[in-house]
Amino acid sequence: MAIDSVNFRSSEIDLSDKKFLIVDDFHEMRSIFRDIVRNIGVNSKNISVAGNGNDAIRLLSNKTFDVVLCDWNLGTGKNGQQVLEEAKLRNLVSSSCIWIMITAEKTSAAVAGAAEFQPDAYLIKPTTIAILRARIDRIWAKKEAFLEIHQAIKQNKYSEAISLCDQRLTYDKVNASELLRTKCDLLLDNGELDRAKKLLDSVLAKRDFSWAKASLAKILIKNNNLEEAKILLEDTLDENPTFLEAHDLLVKTLQTMGDLESTSMALERAAKLSPNSVVRQKQLGDIALKMGKLENAEKAFRKSVSLGEHSVLKTADAYIGLAKTCSANTNPVEALKVIGELNKQFSTKDVQLKSMAVEGLIHHQSGDKEKAKQIAVELSKHKTDNIDPDSERSLDMAKLFMATGDKQNAIALLQQEIKINPEDNILLEDANAIFVDAGMGEEGATLIETSRREAIEIMNGGVLLVSKGQYEEAVNAMRNARKAMPSNVRVLFNLAYVIITYIQKKGAEPVLVKEARESLNTANRLSPGESRYSKLMNALNQLSN
Repeated sequence: MAIDSVNFRSSEIDLSDKKFLIVDDFHEMRSIFRDIVRNIGVNSKNISVAGNGNDAIRLLSNKTFDVVLCDWNLGTGKNGQQVLEEAKLRNLVSSSCIWIMITAEKTSAAVAGAAEFQPDAYLIKPTTIAILRARIDRIWAKKEAFLEIHQAIKQNKYSEAISLCDQRLTYDKVNASELLRTKCDLLLDNGELDRAKKLLDSVLAKRDFSWAKASLAKILIKNNNLEEAKILLEDTLDENPTFLEAHDLLVKTLQTMGDLESTSMALERAAKLSPNSVVRQKQLGDIALKMGKLENAEKAFRKSVSLGEHSVLKTADAYIGLAKTCSANTNPVEALKVIGELNKQFSTKDVQLKSMAVEGLIHHQSGDKEKAKQIAVELSKHKTDNIDPDSERSLDMAKLFMATGDKQNAIALLQQEIKINPEDNILLEDANAIFVDAGMGEEGATLIETSRREAIEIMNGGVLLVSKGQYEEAVNAMRNARKAMPSNVRVLFNLAYVIITYIQKKGAEPVLVKEARESLNTANRLSPGESRYSKLMNALNQLSN
């Protein structure tokens, strides 16, 4: 790689005090890039180097960098995409940091990763001083334009960030499209669906942006207009077949509609564009397993496990899916081997319970009813443990309880899951299937409907009491509802609503304000972008000011 000499314009940014990180597994390449970086004006003492992904993560954890030049292929261990994903997920780099991926590959499939973890630019080897300098200047100018906006977002000041977008849109024509997109994302994240739709309609009236169509599809999905969302996303992909976000949204839409065949085909198209995605391969395995395509499921789960070996996106669920697939394919020895590897790789209580449930089901399916019963008895001691909600874990535990004759615990678990997610049609279908397999189809349908109705009554109980002027009773009712259904989003929103109404009538109390805020933030974490979040949070902020 030749190092060229360039006379830089005085308008170029001063890089002398900027901190650079160079990540490459070859010493010679690190030296070449160090020379290039020095030749664009960077002080030698501000240049750090890493020879592999782990060293890069260590440096990113201990130091703030302005620019990262990272080779995609880093040899053994993490690749460049996995370093980027971990850096972003762990907040090791700020929004102002420039991340440039260096690659010798010219095919997009070779370097494509998760849609939400993209670098600011790709550079194909060999590169030059002039090319690198021009790329950094262009990206830096854009980062500077969005600096205040990103700072407001980091502080969760969405309304301020939206206002900053509006201010900049009055004069910044170069970044107009990206500013509109950022504003739209902020409105969606803040649950302001009506404002977002109005903005998108005005954008699409002038130009057919793919991102705007995808954002409009998000609103349709939120409003449960799934058929309209499907048509819009398919139209978007006809025009822009490489738009990964639209592929992922189409998969979500088709899956919610219950169309497994179309979901599978949509996922396969996305996976061809991004074959190195841990998450998409796991999703492919899930769908194939549901459809009984065991060979396809095993292939996808194994690829997800392999891709996840050095990735922060590594998931226990890929191992779980692979074990279930091997068991369904009458290979219990391999299934138990996968469970053993799972237990070596993950040690959290949540994963332990998942592992036990699936291991019990494997033993039951292979004819070892006694071992399955032993595991079920042990699991029954943990069914009320205070761990994060996981519907798949609860369903597997319920299947094992039902299979080993413990109908009481199975029914209790299923009722609990239904009360947490009474409007999740996929969950209701899965619960119904467990009852049908146990020969309890009619009884199960009645239990599901009863549990669903009870959940809805509990969710809305506090709101009804508020309408009757019984404010203290309303707050207590919603607190009890939250204890019963701690991960039910509507309960969390309704608790905040009755507290806000109570404060409006009785006056603000710091403890109540804190409780309402925490309830809203939990709801937003579980289900981002709900319209009630911004409305209730704004009302709460006005009361607490």
